[in-house]
Amino acid sequence: MLMVFVASFVLFLLVVGGMSLGYVFRRKTLQGSCGGITALGMEKVCDCPEPCDARKKRLAKEALRREQLEKHRIL
Repeated sequence: MLMVFVASFVLFLLVVGGMSLGYVFRRKTLQGSCGGITALGMEKVCDCPEPCDARKKRLAKEALRREQLEKHRIL
């Protein structure tokens, strides 16, 4: 059991070390995927026709914030 743990830990260290090589030698940071679900043309993960209540609240809060920013904009 201890050998499995040690082997897994060493493998984990090798993977982390391999990922860090790009930053160390090229100063290039790790990047995510190429856009996620928005690259597929989807706005949301589920296929429901209407957004859930939590999303509606978040969108309303966002719209109110945008409206307040426009209303109180200095320039």
